[in-house]
Amino acid sequence: MERIRLSRSLTQHQLAAGCSALGRPMTNTALSRTERAYRRCDVDDLVVIAAALGVPPTALLLPFASSSGTDREGR
Repeated sequence: MERIRLSRSLTQHQLAAGCSALGRPMTNTALSRTERAYRRCDVDDLVVIAAALGVPPTALLLPFASSSGTDREGR
């Protein structure tokens, strides 16, 4: 989530505002805790965060490939 947010040059405040505009009020603190896995992400949060970022929800669930072509686990 953080990687996608940063690639779109969004702050947590801006993403929170986008979620709120879509009808799911969310604070930047909640987003920060979700990004760091200190807060669980319910499916309704996942869907609105993905919509606010302009990506499908699966983009927030799947591991991402690095520029070297490997994922986080080195595969």
